[in-house]
Amino acid sequence: MTSIQSGKSFEQLYSEISQKISTGDSESGSVRLVRAGTHAIGKKIVEEAAEVWMAAEYQGKEALALEISQLLYHVQLLMHAHDLSMEDIYENL
Repeated sequence: MTSIQSGKSFEQLYSEISQKISTGDSESGSVRLVRAGTHAIGKKIVEEAAEVWMAAEYQGKEALALEISQLLYHVQLLMHAHDLSMEDIYENL
């Protein structure tokens, strides 16, 4: 599981990940996963999506919120790996 600090907006998280990637922070799990590519990120998205479903079915609101936050984080990593901006996503909402 990836630990994500509380209190961030979707846009703030995107900006934070962008900064880590632009500086090439080798200590960052985000940077390592983006460098690993689509397959590695995709596996995490599938895993997190399953955990979202299981939390919704069996674990309650707090666990569900945590799992959704982790799914959103991994979706943002995939966005970065494919050079998608927030605007690219918002155009399709």
